[in-house]
Amino acid sequence: MSIEVNNVSKLYGEQKALDSISLSIKPGEIVGFLGPNGAGKSTLMKIITCFIPQTEGQVSVCGFDVEVDPIEVKRRVGYLPEHNPLYLDMYVKEYLHFVAGLHGVKDKSTRVDEMVTLVGLEKEKHKLIGALSKGYRQRVGLAQALIHDPEVLILDEPTTGLDPNQIEEIRNLIKKLGEKKTVMMSTHIMQEVEAICDRVIIINQGKIVADDTSKHISEGQESQFVTRVEFDKSVEVELIKHIAGVIESKSVGLNEWLLVSKTDIRNDLFQFSVKNDIGILTLQKEEKSLEDAFKSLTKK
Repeated sequence: MSIEVNNVSKLYGEQKALDSISLSIKPGEIVGFLGPNGAGKSTLMKIITCFIPQTEGQVSVCGFDVEVDPIEVKRRVGYLPEHNPLYLDMYVKEYLHFVAGLHGVKDKSTRVDEMVTLVGLEKEKHKLIGALSKGYRQRVGLAQALIHDPEVLILDEPTTGLDPNQIEEIRNLIKKLGEKKTVMMSTHIMQEVEAICDRVIIINQGKIVADDTSKHISEGQESQFVTRVEFDKSVEVELIKHIAGVIESKSVGLNEWLLVSKTDIRNDLFQFSVKNDIGILTLQKEEKSLEDAFKSLTKK
């Protein structure tokens, strides 16, 4: 395994940020790490990257224990923190040369040029970091995380501050990197997770509450059905209430309704329309999203 976390807890005084959690991530996986603010995401990432120690439990990266062999772990990990710390008075290429030197990269100039091209910094490479927009500073952070060609990437909110075009570029980059590297990525953007992650781990109040594919997590929360139906004429709400199985109804447009039920009522809707001489123009079962599942799992 690239990352192994076994029964890890973290205490800040009397506050328990992580509560005996365990997980493992295989080589080549892209894992989305989700949770509300304060759930413990950044704390676990800092433990994995040797920034802070755990209170209990064991963590290993590529077979090296974070407490016993922290230098070996750091050699194999690229880390982009949530609040991207950069030397604002250094130029982009100057800073990347500096980071490459810290990692002992042999051909620094070549590697810096590769990173500048990879993350799209060609037009900004001769600027001071302090003069860059937040989006380009984030790209510099990604470049420093990648410059030593690590086996594992830990990315905490990697698309923060990027515009829609930049987000798509970074998503594609992360997906490409995931073909050869292990990626653990925290984000609040559900579409991002659904687009690029092989697996999703959801944490709430320091405990893991879900660990599966986004599709399976979404389907697992489907305790109710939502059906969208459009009739060919106006239908009174009192008539809607008499459709078998409907427990809640909402008008969402001209002759269009969202109907909530505990079972699939599409067949009942056809029977209803025939009985009342009402035509059905559209009929669709609304799919549960990862966002719905996230809300359900973390609302307490």
